Amino acid sequence: MFAVVPPALTMESCTYSFDKAAEEVKHLKVKPTDAEMLEIYSLYKQTTVGDVNTARPGMLDFAGKAKWDAWEKKKGMSKEDAMKAYIAKVEELKEKYGI
Repeated sequence: MFAVVPPALTMESCTYSFDKAAEEVKHLKVKPTDAEMLEIYSLYKQTTVGDVNTARPGMLDFAGKAKWDAWEKKKGMSKEDAMKAYIAKVEELKEKYGI
């Protein structure tokens, strides 16, 4: 079952939930898959930085390129939408892996 953040959350309560989720994701019992980690990374960056603002890493930086590409896919997503998606994803991972 997927956790969904209610759209009526205020930005203040959403920020609190985001900060809490960012801490909780570090304490999962099992490390998420690479795809799940990229999703978490890209939503975190979109929330905290906004649209990707750096050059794509070089061709031998495979991890850097994967992270950059995942973040680039979030281009145009609002901070609030990215924050809510991040919170929901962490809730999903907590249910899947435990904390």
